[in-house]
Amino acid sequence: MRTLCSSTLIGEFFIIGFAGLVAMKDPDLSMTTVWTVCGIAMFLSVLLCGVVTRPGGVALGWALQIALVASGFFVPMMFVIGVLFAGLWWASVHYGRKVEEAKARFAAQAGT
Repeated sequence: MRTLCSSTLIGEFFIIGFAGLVAMKDPDLSMTTVWTVCGIAMFLSVLLCGVVTRPGGVALGWALQIALVASGFFVPMMFVIGVLFAGLWWASVHYGRKVEEAKARFAAQAGT
């Protein structure tokens, strides 16, 4: 699960950076605000790579997905991209857990 989720989070790191570049063009947003918010979100996406398997890591990942979708209010294309990454996050968690279960079954069978 860790590999799949981390791959999704690293992809989000880049998407958040690109969204920041687009948001800079909005005259209502200051560059400081845009890069503070984007910097925090980018830092969290990398931080989550390391804590995704710990208790609450997946829930924090979902919170980041919600924030990514909500960023669509400032950069409208992020509604679409955020939903796509939320789907990738779900798939990473869902199939990652299935792979871990299969590995555990295989290890149990090999050990007996």
